[in-house]
Amino acid sequence: MNKFALIGHPLGHSMSPLIHEKLFALSGLADTSYELIDIAPEDMANSRGTLEALRGLNVTIPHKQAVIALVDELGESAQRYNSVNCINNDNGKLIGYNTDCDGFLRSAEQLPIGGNVAILGCGGVGRMIAIEVARHGGNITLAVIPQDVKNAQILMAEILAKCSGASVRIADISTLDGSYDLLINATPVGMYPKVDACAVSDTIIENSGSVFDVIYNPKETLLMKKARAFGKTAVGGASMLVYQAVKAHEIWYGGSFRTEDIAKIITDVENAVDSMNK
Repeated sequence: MNKFALIGHPLGHSMSPLIHEKLFALSGLADTSYELIDIAPEDMANSRGTLEALRGLNVTIPHKQAVIALVDELGESAQRYNSVNCINNDNGKLIGYNTDCDGFLRSAEQLPIGGNVAILGCGGVGRMIAIEVARHGGNITLAVIPQDVKNAQILMAEILAKCSGASVRIADISTLDGSYDLLINATPVGMYPKVDACAVSDTIIENSGSVFDVIYNPKETLLMKKARAFGKTAVGGASMLVYQAVKAHEIWYGGSFRTEDIAKIITDVENAVDSMNK
């Protein structure tokens, strides 16, 4: 039996078992299991044995950085973000990766990330997205609330250090103006149960070519609804969630999947979210 798991704390309801079990089924791997393992932060340092007992694992908050001390090697993506969300057990050698960036890039493949991009928020996921957009030549506006300006300045310095010649500016999210090829919401604004919230004005949405929202619950945020009402392309967070898992399977055992099969899993996740909220 090849055992896989998600570690984090606290672990409430998670879509990970649903997604990974479907990916294992598509690969024809019957002798596998996927479980949730709750590890308290104070126990993390002594959890190497738990990790070694697994063929592969995913890592969520608050362990994405703490787990680095327990792995033997870091892949390039994990080094770039100093953050691990996927570990491969290669005959006892634990190698850490970051597949969040792959999840974003693959779900945003049809979006103009190399254009004029406004990113709402500068937290963990906002940082990753901003760096990826910069790496792909995008002109970035970091739109944040006043109390996050200092964090935005730190992120801007990091982007400029990692991506020579990058274009980055900081704006107040409440007074954001201008037009953008792509508007990305990397804040929790609009997340269930506060589904009637939207981080920016209708004018900004109307003046944006397309929208990407990292939130996957609800499957269609108010931001996405407004964007689609204006005739814009809008992509939700379920695709990012599924594609980062797809990358993990590629790492673990060389999994390969058809686009149409992945699209069905994304729909399954969205339907599961809908059912969960009823």
